[in-house]
Amino acid sequence: MSTRAYLGLGSNLGDRCRNLARALELLERRGAGRVAAASSRYLTSPWGRTDQPPFLNQVVALDTELGAEELLRLVQQVEEEMGRERREPWGPRVIDIDLLLYGQARIASPGLTVPHPWLTQRAFVLIPLLELWPQASLPDGRPLAAALRRLEERGEIGCVQKLSCAKINAHEMGGKTE
Repeated sequence: MSTRAYLGLGSNLGDRCRNLARALELLERRGAGRVAAASSRYLTSPWGRTDQPPFLNQVVALDTELGAEELLRLVQQVEEEMGRERREPWGPRVIDIDLLLYGQARIASPGLTVPHPWLTQRAFVLIPLLELWPQASLPDGRPLAAALRRLEERGEIGCVQKLSCAKINAHEMGGKTE
C-alpha cells in the first residue's frame, strides 16, 4: 500500500537548481517512490544560521511503498551521495532533504520525528507545501495554513521568493541571459 509523504528539499551550494533536480532523480532511481507533484522553487533566506548564501527550496509529494524509517535512510544515502557533510547544524549544504509528513503518521523515534519538528516554524517549507496541498494539516487535524498565518502575523516569514531556475541563473550571471 502506497503512502503519500512530503519531502522538503533545500540547497545553497553549487548549482542549486541542478542539486534539487538531481536529488529527485536519485530518490526515484533508488526506489524511494514516485514523485507525484513538485512545488515551485523558492529562493529563501537561511534559517538558523544566517551568515551563509540563500537557499533554493522546494517541496515534493512522494508516493512511496517504503516505511518512514526506511525512507529516511534512503534520503540520507542520497544526501551523502550528493556530497552532503553534516559538520554543523543549519550550515551550508549541497542538499538537504527533510521528511516533513508521512501520510497522517505521528512518529517519535530516536532517529525520526514526523511531522518534522520545525515544520510549523518554517515559511520556506509551509509555502511550497501549501502550494501542493492547500488543505494540508497535521495528523492532529490542525491546518498548516493557520501556522503560516501565525508566522505572517509575527513577521517571521523571512525572504521567500518564487523564482524559476532560469531567473536564478540569470541573476547569478549578473542579469545576463544566454
